[in-house]
Amino acid sequence: MTAPAAHSPRSQRKPKGEGYARRAEILAAAERIFVEHGYEGATIRKIADEVGLSSTALYMHFAEKGEILHEICREAFAALLELNRAVVAEPGGPQERLRRMMQAYIEFGFANPNAYRLIYMTRPVELRHGALSAAQELGASLYRSFEQVVEDAEAEGQLRGDARTTAQALWAGCHGVVSLMITKPYFDWVDRETLVNALLDGLFAGLMKP
Repeated sequence: MTAPAAHSPRSQRKPKGEGYARRAEILAAAERIFVEHGYEGATIRKIADEVGLSSTALYMHFAEKGEILHEICREAFAALLELNRAVVAEPGGPQERLRRMMQAYIEFGFANPNAYRLIYMTRPVELRHGALSAAQELGASLYRSFEQVVEDAEAEGQLRGDARTTAQALWAGCHGVVSLMITKPYFDWVDRETLVNALLDGLFAGLMKP
């Protein structure tokens, strides 16, 4: 998944005969609208207007808004799973792989703030019509690939505590910095890379053995 384009003035409605916007256009617009208005406030009409389609034309791509949210979740988790697979395939010990996985996760969140907010910061009650199952199943698979590397570190005697607690603490740290920085952009943050490196250094120093 590529980073969503910055919000731009609403597209002009496409004249009849020009064809339909691509599914990617619809998904990018829906990401913005779901974040701005919430699941209940987002409507097919709002999404269609954003990409310059009629509601009828949009229904040719997606049956209802729950299907759109499901597809956003599926694509986001698929992208993160692919990042994890690439990291795991690279040489290095468990700690090196863990740090690369965490950096990839954080970078994904910053590059895709709308998708990140939908898959990790949306209330379960809003993830209906299949989107919740996508978040649970694909999210669980993604987390399991991360937890497996933590277990590899445990097997090599590199953890100060148990693998389950360590994995959750590491993930909580990553989620914390992403969620805070994308929802509180007005805060006087230090340089992002400096903050992320300081966070990761602290987590590894506290949870991993030298």
